[in-house]
Amino acid sequence: MMQVVSSHDDPPKDAIDFDLFSKVDIRIGTIIAAEVAEGVRKPAIKLLINFGTGIGEKKSCAQITAHYQPETLIGRQVAAVVNFPPRQIGKLISEVLTLGFADEAGEVVLFSPDQTVPNGSHLF
Repeated sequence: MMQVVSSHDDPPKDAIDFDLFSKVDIRIGTIIAAEVAEGVRKPAIKLLINFGTGIGEKKSCAQITAHYQPETLIGRQVAAVVNFPPRQIGKLISEVLTLGFADEAGEVVLFSPDQTVPNGSHLF
């Protein structure tokens, strides 16, 4: 997960066409493994997320250590962008961008559904 620093009072970004937005593939997956990420500059957790049979299992490196411990993440559903190219994060490759929002201190809070949904479900 790339951490984007922003203020809660920032104005909206430039308008984009809906067709461009619809190309971003945001899905729900279940975290099946989590551990402290080694070899990265900023503290992070390495996640293995199951997105179901259509996508399978993907890795993500998320800067979420302020609010989460690896052992508390197993079984949690999260939203992620699954169609960005893989990104090198230190010694790790992050295959999906796990989504979250900044709290008042700027720390990431994971974005997830409030009810269980099938892995691989699309955002719409």
